[in-house]
Amino acid sequence: MENLDLKLPSMEDIQNLLRLDSKEGRIWMGEERMILLRSSEMRALRKELIETLGMDRAKGLLIRMGYVAGLQDAHTAARLRPDASPFDAFSVGPQAHMITGQTKVRPIKMSLDADSGDFHGIFEWENSFEVEVFLSEYGVSFEPVCWSQIGYASGFTSGFMGRRILFREQSCAGCGESHCLIEGRPIEQWNDAEDLLRYYEPDNIADRLFELQSQVTCLRETLSEEESFGDLVGCSPKFLRVRELLAKAAESRVTVLLLGETGVGKDMFAKALHKGSPRASEPFVAVNCAAISRDLMEAELFGVEKGAFTGADQSRPGRFERAHGGTLFLDEVGELSPQAQAALLRVLQEGELERVGDTQTRSVDVRLVAATNEDLSLAVAEGRFRADLLYRLNVYSVTVPPLRERIDDLAELVPHLIDKYGALHGKTVRGTSSRAMEMLRSYEWPGNIRELSNVIERGIILARPGADIEVPDLFPNLGEGDGEDGLDGPVDQVLEKGIGLPEWEEAMIDRALALSDGNVSAAAKRLKISRATLDYRLKKREQESPDNS
Repeated sequence: MENLDLKLPSMEDIQNLLRLDSKEGRIWMGEERMILLRSSEMRALRKELIETLGMDRAKGLLIRMGYVAGLQDAHTAARLRPDASPFDAFSVGPQAHMITGQTKVRPIKMSLDADSGDFHGIFEWENSFEVEVFLSEYGVSFEPVCWSQIGYASGFTSGFMGRRILFREQSCAGCGESHCLIEGRPIEQWNDAEDLLRYYEPDNIADRLFELQSQVTCLRETLSEEESFGDLVGCSPKFLRVRELLAKAAESRVTVLLLGETGVGKDMFAKALHKGSPRASEPFVAVNCAAISRDLMEAELFGVEKGAFTGADQSRPGRFERAHGGTLFLDEVGELSPQAQAALLRVLQEGELERVGDTQTRSVDVRLVAATNEDLSLAVAEGRFRADLLYRLNVYSVTVPPLRERIDDLAELVPHLIDKYGALHGKTVRGTSSRAMEMLRSYEWPGNIRELSNVIERGIILARPGADIEVPDLFPNLGEGDGEDGLDGPVDQVLEKGIGLPEWEEAMIDRALALSDGNVSAAAKRLKISRATLDYRLKKREQESPDNS
């Protein structure tokens, strides 16, 4: 069946299934008992799920709930309209959605073949209750929000067709669109099938929560012990993997090379490594090699004898000698001069050094931890770094992941930083608002942990005492006094130039594609929308083009 009249049939048969037994306190739809829930109840439930389980798990739970309801209605459809056309029989699902107050459904396109199991359907939703509930609590979303309804559509169609059919929202009124648009296909026809399916897989949430609670408790206990891992906070798999690698290295004297982007907290991991080692009671000395002049680097690291050069009025030990028995942390080690590299190699090989301007050899016992955000192999190839030194440093390398790859750690990092900076500034706040936390989770964090720390400290300073930290407290520069979302200024400039919304949207899409070299996924990421939403808008624009008229 394809391209039939897509006008929904009469709903009288479905309406007749609804029976109200007020004396017994029951509502029936056919043989299944129903209940009426207020939108305020659903809003409270949804909020509780999101704040307890996290956005992703709450989404999965509601999708699976909707899926079960859809399967049940698919069985009802077979009994209710056994002799109807395929479209009229299928319409039981959309009409059940409407009669239960979920949304208004308008079929746009549908083709199905009961023999082959092929299916393709596009439907429009208006007045979605999930959109209203989400907008009232969180405001405009960056991702579609009709979770239980999309689960229902997938469950109903899968049951009706006898094979796995999944729907997705191509656009959503919860993201600021005029209406929701959903599309359904067999699972194997979706390029991101694996990503879609994960929301339909069983998730023993109670076990996961107990596991996470146990994991967090264990981590906190470990952090409070004498041989703790310092100021490190997190529970994501990548964070825990780094922590495990450092714990294994802590007991030995092996030289550790920490790799990772600027701001990921390599210095904190180095301190944690020291505190978790047998050298914890000895000095931890840190040197930022990029912050010291190359001419003075040797004297800073290895010490200087009086009169070694102009200004050397007295002898003094270097950082190596001050770290004797403990740990020396060399950050930005790629910035060392060739002379300093040669001297460092000697210390690593022989455990001996000479102060600048001296001939006396001094023995040192130092655990070296180095860090860099550049590719030292490339530096070797370009002649800026010694290959033999790299071999010595790279005995045990650990890559610290960027914050965008450990977003789940925000659940612990943010409260930790709020406590830290609240105590520093003598100010108490409740925490972050739901929208502020969602903004923190959706941000790319180019400055990583360092940037997060700055943002939270600024939020503590700007937030009202005893209240939640809000989005403007965290990102005030977005506004520059322009309004809640910080867009009044740029919007005023667009309007003053006489540019309308369609032209502005088209210009944004074209610019995002140009900046992304035509990569649709990257462009969608820049626009803060899903790949599917951008695909839909591009197809719609192509269809509306005069060339296609």
